[in-house]
Amino acid sequence: MDTTLQDPLVGYVLDGRYRVEARIAVGGMATVYRAVDTRLDRVLALKVMHPGLAADGAFVDRFIREAKSVARLAHPNVVSVYDQGTDGSYVYLAMEYVAGCTLRDVLRERGALQPRAALDILEPVLAALGAAHRAGLVHRDMKPENVLIGADGRVKVADFGLVRAVDTNITVTGGALLGTVSYLAPEQIEDGTAGTAADVYACGVVLYEMLTGAKPRSGSTAAQVLYQHLHEDVPAPSAAVPGLAPALDGLVAAATARDPRARPGDAVALFGQARAVRSTLTDAELDAVPPLAQGTGEVRSVAQGLSDRTAAIPRGDRDGALNRTSVLQSPPASGGSRRARPRRGLAAVLAAVLLVFGVGVGVWYINTGQFTQVPGVRSLPEQEAVRKLQAEGLDVRAERAFSDVTDRGHVIDTEPGPGERIRDNGTVTMTVSRGPEIVKVPDLEGMPLAQAKQRLRDAGLEPGMVTERFSDGGAKGTVISTDPRAGSRHRADTAVALTVSKGEPVEAPDVIGLSLPDARQELREAGLRVEVSGKRVHSEEDRNTVAEQVPSEGDEVARGDTVTLTLSKGPQLVEVPDVEGQSLDEAKRKLEDAGFTVDVSRFFFGDTVFDQSVNGGEKAPRGSTIKIRVR
Repeated sequence: MDTTLQDPLVGYVLDGRYRVEARIAVGGMATVYRAVDTRLDRVLALKVMHPGLAADGAFVDRFIREAKSVARLAHPNVVSVYDQGTDGSYVYLAMEYVAGCTLRDVLRERGALQPRAALDILEPVLAALGAAHRAGLVHRDMKPENVLIGADGRVKVADFGLVRAVDTNITVTGGALLGTVSYLAPEQIEDGTAGTAADVYACGVVLYEMLTGAKPRSGSTAAQVLYQHLHEDVPAPSAAVPGLAPALDGLVAAATARDPRARPGDAVALFGQARAVRSTLTDAELDAVPPLAQGTGEVRSVAQGLSDRTAAIPRGDRDGALNRTSVLQSPPASGGSRRARPRRGLAAVLAAVLLVFGVGVGVWYINTGQFTQVPGVRSLPEQEAVRKLQAEGLDVRAERAFSDVTDRGHVIDTEPGPGERIRDNGTVTMTVSRGPEIVKVPDLEGMPLAQAKQRLRDAGLEPGMVTERFSDGGAKGTVISTDPRAGSRHRADTAVALTVSKGEPVEAPDVIGLSLPDARQELREAGLRVEVSGKRVHSEEDRNTVAEQVPSEGDEVARGDTVTLTLSKGPQLVEVPDVEGQSLDEAKRKLEDAGFTVDVSRFFFGDTVFDQSVNGGEKAPRGSTIKIRVR
């Protein structure tokens, strides 16, 4: 039975804009739907938080953090986030819809993958995480379920729901670590830290699983798996897949080292190692079929479309075959024409064969013969790529672009892409890497904050965290220093932290009880501005003198800051209760309840009030002292 029929959101137009068409997946935190944006008329994915969690502020904050974090990552291998909002009890993200499957689906269907296919998947995953790491973000939940493989073969990383800033601690909810147990790094378990090395560890585990068809850790309880993470190294993949290249063992070992300092520092570094390993492997090593791989068909590379499940077709069949047409001959005729007629019959047969052959060749040429497939040259050195393309009879035009993930002088991509059809004499445009774009951090000292941020963007860098501190030299609101420092060279889009001056520090003087002119004078002499509150308050201070000041006496403020003064209306007058003739205890209670202090004078040993300093019914300042005499 189709369970989506029971889902109240299917058919609903969320937030008056997104028409929900079908449910795709259900997770512990949210449900994912396929929907149509009725405003822009495009298909997208809606990730809707379970209504029961929407009342939990921590979950909502994490959900919104995902939207903000991923929106910062404009990368072709990261699932894009378009919008975030709420509709009643529904909190949602509107995201890019990727038609295809997850890496988990591929592993379930195929078991282990060939090394070439495993690296074809790993590299775009590392490219996506590398962009996140260079932006100061950590995914913290890398696993096959979060790797999407589109119908066009493109690989994208999804579910940045646990994303946090680099080097922050893991949030603990209900005593449980956030993240999936099989992919947690030892430091996440031991002390709760999750830096870029934690994502590197998870990618190493995913690579092991792709190469062997099984997770490296197993146990009947989560505690057993966590213990193995802490106390045992990830085994070499070749122990499960005999004959696997030793270089792949080394790559897994480097990524899954228990000491985070022994791993590649981030996904960009691991990407470089993966590329270096690939370059050392032979075609036989890259295309070795592991024992756990399912089926006998060709396991094609991701670049050619991992979602294509068709078996390999022999090349002769791919190029097409001529139609085979039989020709029926008439029985030989009698008489003198017996020899002539067979000759005419043979000529007819030959003509028919030639006609069929000509038609077959013509159809083949129109549909197939005039085209060739663009060979894959991504990551190859430029000259080797040119030779490979020209060997197919193709012209080559080269363009150059900066790249953080492709080595200088190597091919980033081609247009048309690998495997696409092109005419035999067509031109392939090849984009060659210029290496990472390196820019110099400009000198921003003394520059206003807004101007400094724009200067960084103009230089190809990103404004980072802004910290304020007092400064004896810098004017308030101007940049004191940057991290990285001015003049240093870094990759484009590197975040630069800014320290901004709060101004020269001074202590706020005490002006309580002073007249307004005297208070103004003292504050101005201290280098501070004065603002007078529009309201006045009753206080013990004399009328029209300062009753309150913000900041208070002794607080550290910046020269030029404003101190707000509130003037006194004088003491509040309240009616004095008449307590003559009452007992001492009752008289004290009434006077103190009215806000007065009581002073008692006794005559003899009596307990009855016979006099009070302010007569009952008269008014006196709240808090003043009323004397009573008792006898």
